[in-house]
Amino acid sequence: MTVHDTTGDALLARIRRLPADRRRILFTGATIVTMDPGLGVIDRGDLLVEGDTITAVGHRLHADDAVVVDATGTILTPGFVDTHRHAWQAQLRRIMPDVDDLGGYVMSTLAGHATVYRPEDMYVGTRLAALTAIDSGITTMLDFSHNSRTREHSDAAIRALLDTGIRGVHASMGPHFGTWDRQWPGDLTRLKDTYFGSDDQLLTLRLAALATDEIAGPALAYGPELARTARHLGIGVSVDAVFGTASSEAVLRWAEAGVLGPEVTLIHATGLTSEAWKAMGETGATVALAPTSDAQIGLETAIPAVDEALAAGIRPGLSIDVEVALAGDMFTQMRTLHAIQRMRAVNAAYGTGREPSRITTQDVLDFATLQGARTNGLDGVTGSLTPGKKADLLVIGAEDLNNMPLNDPIGTVVLGADARNISAVLINGEPRKWNGQVLDVDLPALRREVRASRDHVLHTPRPAPRS
Repeated sequence: MTVHDTTGDALLARIRRLPADRRRILFTGATIVTMDPGLGVIDRGDLLVEGDTITAVGHRLHADDAVVVDATGTILTPGFVDTHRHAWQAQLRRIMPDVDDLGGYVMSTLAGHATVYRPEDMYVGTRLAALTAIDSGITTMLDFSHNSRTREHSDAAIRALLDTGIRGVHASMGPHFGTWDRQWPGDLTRLKDTYFGSDDQLLTLRLAALATDEIAGPALAYGPELARTARHLGIGVSVDAVFGTASSEAVLRWAEAGVLGPEVTLIHATGLTSEAWKAMGETGATVALAPTSDAQIGLETAIPAVDEALAAGIRPGLSIDVEVALAGDMFTQMRTLHAIQRMRAVNAAYGTGREPSRITTQDVLDFATLQGARTNGLDGVTGSLTPGKKADLLVIGAEDLNNMPLNDPIGTVVLGADARNISAVLINGEPRKWNGQVLDVDLPALRREVRASRDHVLHTPRPAPRS
């Protein structure tokens, strides 16, 4: 079977004819980048998926009644994990590509466009973001959904994740500006009871908050009260806008109050003090870096805080943040972080005779997969091609024009590949992209919905911003 036929339509039809819980798929002959420290990279290896789970990785595997996919000439990797994206904004992509600073983004998007979003706009934006994530190999996406103006807005965002089949994390927060029902955070109980009743499902719930009250007032700022809400519900917390002196002071307060720990993710983490980093490392807090956001929008130091995180013993996850101004794929995040850190390392050592302390392509792929899963509280579920974990995986063409010949598989994934090379995406064992196409999407209908939603948001008069 040729590489072109590896994920052909006939194979897809055979897979889909089988009931999901009795389906067995055997990938053979691939270069398998497991991202499991104990398994490493397996050359010309096989991987078996049974139902929604990876059950074996190795050589010369056999499985009765399995659909065999000849994956010769491809790289199998875990799906990427996005630890922070404001998915509802997707129909406003690149509307402000040269935004000057955080204030420009806040006033245009959060104090302006967000205030006229209807539930259907939440659905369209979130669905578009999730489908595009799948297309570019992101199998898990944390949607930091901070435009929940009504219960219906939250319901629409969650339904969008459900309808795409992505492994989604709905991180719920109230809006920064404009009128809203003030149903958050009380509505989290209803959301959990309605949509998150099982621990063994694609979607999980988190509480979202801001680090301080500087932007939107105290109601949205993380602290002991919101921590009690999250602990009562048994859910994690994602805290955005963690940067600068005020956030550093907040981190120390949280540590002292006992509300900073492994269940809390701090997003951005630029310009923090050494004391704050020490507290984060000692409490086991996780960190979500946003490499392009920090650098392009210019958040505090504008330098993604990977060195600071590693020095504190924290291996961070990576995230997309806002598509109104930024790229929406994980390849861009990995390459940006890799280049910036290595530039910074060489610059710091220049003229001193010291050896620069550089991160590697292995590091950034780890951040984009296993560490992202850990940051989202899902490392027992996804993030590596480990037997027993869910089958969230990518099939990447290693012999495509921009990747051949295959010399270093991790280097190829990080520095060579892009969305066009992803021939297949499985999430929870279910094909979501196949033969290079995202499945079950009516693109003409989606285009109409996206354009109609964008036009509504851009052309509807909005009230003057108020908190």
